[in-house]
Amino acid sequence: MQDILIINTGGTFNKRYNPLKGELQVPDDSLALEGILKYFYNLKYKIKNIIHKDSLDMNDIDRQEIVKTVQNSPNKKILIIHGTDTMDKTAKFLEQKIKDRCIVLTGAMVPFSINMVEATANIATAIGYILNCQNSGVYIAMHGLVDIHYRVFKNRDIGVFQSR
Repeated sequence: MQDILIINTGGTFNKRYNPLKGELQVPDDSLALEGILKYFYNLKYKIKNIIHKDSLDMNDIDRQEIVKTVQNSPNKKILIIHGTDTMDKTAKFLEQKIKDRCIVLTGAMVPFSINMVEATANIATAIGYILNCQNSGVYIAMHGLVDIHYRVFKNRDIGVFQSR
């Protein structure tokens, strides 16, 4: 079985309520991700935590850090946990810089700490796809849908990801 590198960049997926500040915050750990992955008994993976931001706060310097992390990895299959608001921008950025990997971005619109179902379903969909991925490219896995990134979009009117 081939190892998967899982890059955790933050996003709503990871947010937890901070009772001292009275707000949801992106932590610098991978508790949400580890809470799901412990049930993938046969999966070989390594988690790399970087950035720790809401995707609305990400910029091209952050995206370049993702590129560098991917390029420095021997893994050909990469899963990126990313905020949903700018997932499309990061996917396009990655496609321009990396040609030899199967990269799948996923996330959640509701924090795992509030409702585990969406985050778990999206991770499971992404992992199932990446384990069977035969082609290089940048894909988005959200809401039961997996496709090449430019065919998937966040429909902000109804709050779900859809195909173009």
